[in-house]
Amino acid sequence: MIHSMTAFSRQQHAANWGTLQLELRSVNQRYLEPSFRLPETLRDLEPHFREALRQRLSRGKIECTLRFTPADNAETLSINHPRLDALATALYDVRERLPEAAMPDALALLGHPGVLDASGPDLDSVKADAKVLLNTALDDLIAGRAREGERLAELIHQRLTGVREQVAEVRRLLPGLLERQRTLLLERLETAKAELDPQRLEAELVLQAQKADVAEELDRLDTHVAEVERQLTQQGPAGRRLDFLMQELNREANTLSSKSIVAEETRCAVELKVLIEQMREQIQNIE
Repeated sequence: MIHSMTAFSRQQHAANWGTLQLELRSVNQRYLEPSFRLPETLRDLEPHFREALRQRLSRGKIECTLRFTPADNAETLSINHPRLDALATALYDVRERLPEAAMPDALALLGHPGVLDASGPDLDSVKADAKVLLNTALDDLIAGRAREGERLAELIHQRLTGVREQVAEVRRLLPGLLERQRTLLLERLETAKAELDPQRLEAELVLQAQKADVAEELDRLDTHVAEVERQLTQQGPAGRRLDFLMQELNREANTLSSKSIVAEETRCAVELKVLIEQMREQIQNIE
């Protein structure tokens, strides 16, 4: 089964410390190219996220966005009384020595380092849940890539059927091509009022027939089509192999076009190139 590189997943998790929302966006790319948008408090999750993506995906540009919203009661403030007492003692000593010195107000005292303790959510719990959320999002993303891959496979199979039909049409034309070629050559000789001895004429006809013989190209087209169909059923990434096979199919179609000697054969070659290009465009999205 082939997978597309295009998919999207959004997952959310709520707990007593707040809410996590994770988004994965995947588009086609020659290699695996992840990028991350993480809250500063959870920035150290990036190596784990990067490795998780590498283990489960082979290609694609992946945008991973994690949003963290703490609960309203997740952060509490408390006074460090020993610290405040020590500060009060120090201020009393200052007042005794410097009576004219201005004393700080209560808000300034709370702003002194160590007087006010701010306790936020348990980040270890948040990070553990974020890792689980990533696995859930990856499951959903991969399922979406698989569904999209099924649709791409259907489109490619339709074009492969068209390629087989065009190859069959050229095979049907083959028996009459040699006679048609012989007629065209004799007509050109007649127009030019040229005369050739029978042996020279026969040798020229054999040479032209060899140049126009496309049986080998048709056999290779059939072989490549069969290999594309096989790759569509394989497990694991197949995009690069399919892209290579499109190049080989296009090469044979170009050769077929260059050897064409009748309009029907040229039409088949052109239709082959159209079908191959349509498949190539779809294959750019396959992992």
